[in-house]
Amino acid sequence: MKDRHFDELATRFAEKIYGGAKGAIRLAVLQADLAEALPQRSLRVLDVGAGLGHMALWLAERGHRVTLAEPAEPMLEAARERFAQAGQPASFIQAPWQDLLGQLTEPYDLVLCHAVLEWLAEPHAILPVLHQLCAPGGWLSLAFYNRDALIYRNLLKGHFRKLRKEKFAGEGQSLTPQRPLDPRELEGQLDGLWTVENRSGVRVFHDYMPQEFQARAELVDLLEMELAYRRHPSFAGLGRYLHWICRPAA
Repeated sequence: MKDRHFDELATRFAEKIYGGAKGAIRLAVLQADLAEALPQRSLRVLDVGAGLGHMALWLAERGHRVTLAEPAEPMLEAARERFAQAGQPASFIQAPWQDLLGQLTEPYDLVLCHAVLEWLAEPHAILPVLHQLCAPGGWLSLAFYNRDALIYRNLLKGHFRKLRKEKFAGEGQSLTPQRPLDPRELEGQLDGLWTVENRSGVRVFHDYMPQEFQARAELVDLLEMELAYRRHPSFAGLGRYLHWICRPAA
């Protein structure tokens, strides 16, 4: 298995990931968590696997100095265009995560790694690199596709044969990640590198709603309720993605 990049799927990625309520909820939770955790000063930010640049642009608009690293040229070009239209400065690097330590010489106050691990052949291998890219007193914003939520979704659908085979990855043109992550296993891999300070679920109920209820719900209400319950002790772990704010371990 190889790391998966999105050279050929940039348009579909934009439509499927950020084209509706799912993307709006995802951005709202990530932004709320970061707004709560970060200090009120300009930070040097590195977005690893920046994709179309949505989160990086949000941070740039708040006065942070951002660098976007993305291996897929079409995704990076779309991010460049988004920044140009917004009139915001940024640095852009077309490179996979394996090449970043050789290109970047100074650590960053904030490193973003959103929806990256689940597309890697060896997700744990990126964790020490992220640690080296982050300043000692900095932050890591880590968002990943939650294996528990995928299992629960398949249980609700009655996909028991699929569960017995533990075959969860999407195939071909699917945007279902190739390696959904077990949060307990990932937390063990963070040990010695990162301390998790805050945890949120992203889409803790939306993706489980019957479609007719999704269609009737107003986006403003979905956002309010997802933000309200993102850290609920019973619901947070059901988030389709999990968002952890981490600090470098002492």
